[in-house]
Amino acid sequence: MAETLKLTESAAKRVAWIADKQAKPAILRLSVEGGGCSGFQYKFDLADEAEADDLVSETDGVRLVVDPISLDLVGGSIVDFVESLGGAAFKVENPNAAAGCGCGSSFGI
Repeated sequence: MAETLKLTESAAKRVAWIADKQAKPAILRLSVEGGGCSGFQYKFDLADEAEADDLVSETDGVRLVVDPISLDLVGGSIVDFVESLGGAAFKVENPNAAAGCGCGSSFGI
């Protein structure tokens, strides 16, 4: 498993915009929780800082951080921000996911 993550330019711009509106640092935390329709679900939050054991990826001055436990499930992923007729959302392209669901926020291994 590749212990890398990538934040696309589109996602970095959106995180920077949200962080600016909330007067927070431009740090997006991706974590994985049990639940969702496929077993695991992605959770996104703005973080005040990266933790010492986080994997950190940076795009255009915006950092994407993931804790070691979540990294086991999302290593090698690309986080994008997509806008469509159905709405706008962060999307994770996860090479580790063996199954997913229609909502795109849940996956199985």
